[in-house]
Amino acid sequence: MAVKDIDSIAVSSDDEQIRDYIKARTAPPYRGKVIRYLERPSYLCTDEAQAGEVYQYVYRQLSLHDTTTVRYDLLVLLMANAPMVTPELIQQGLSILRNNPSYDSAITVSKYNMWMPARARRIEDGLLQPLVVMAGATCDRDSVGDCWFADFGAVVVRPHCLEKLDGLGPQTWMGHRIAPIQNECGFDVDYQWQMPQVEHWLRRHGYTELA
Repeated sequence: MAVKDIDSIAVSSDDEQIRDYIKARTAPPYRGKVIRYLERPSYLCTDEAQAGEVYQYVYRQLSLHDTTTVRYDLLVLLMANAPMVTPELIQQGLSILRNNPSYDSAITVSKYNMWMPARARRIEDGLLQPLVVMAGATCDRDSVGDCWFADFGAVVVRPHCLEKLDGLGPQTWMGHRIAPIQNECGFDVDYQWQMPQVEHWLRRHGYTELA
């Protein structure tokens, strides 16, 4: 809501509480924004469903229901389980794409040198083997330079990225020319043990239990 450059918001879910909360606020405008709720179809509510497929579905639904005069300039994609994002980061992503017309997208990234790919292992025949081999990698976590990981706090894309999911894998919905929005220790939350880091990030950015 705090990003002035965002004109409308769409929420897609199969959760009843989320649906009821959003529908109570869909009388436009709500705080100057138009809000839409799009029911998530069952085939996009499985563990196998891919984020790109969901984003593409929502984009197509919006395009179908909006008038032909509506043209989406940029789209900000937010995951409900990736809370480490600020209005400033979103605004930075919007500015990056507007200042660089050849870029397809911009995404928040966090630096995790301790998880550099050369440290990753796979289990083969009961023994550990390198997952990838990187030239110049040593036990020093900084030996191959900084490792930036997409943390999915915010992704800003041009519409064409969702028209054809043919970008760089594995997140093919980001296009090919992807700019970084540097964040601090962000990620999408999948496990309970991640919550203390979320709380740390929120406190560092001025959030409390009351606000």
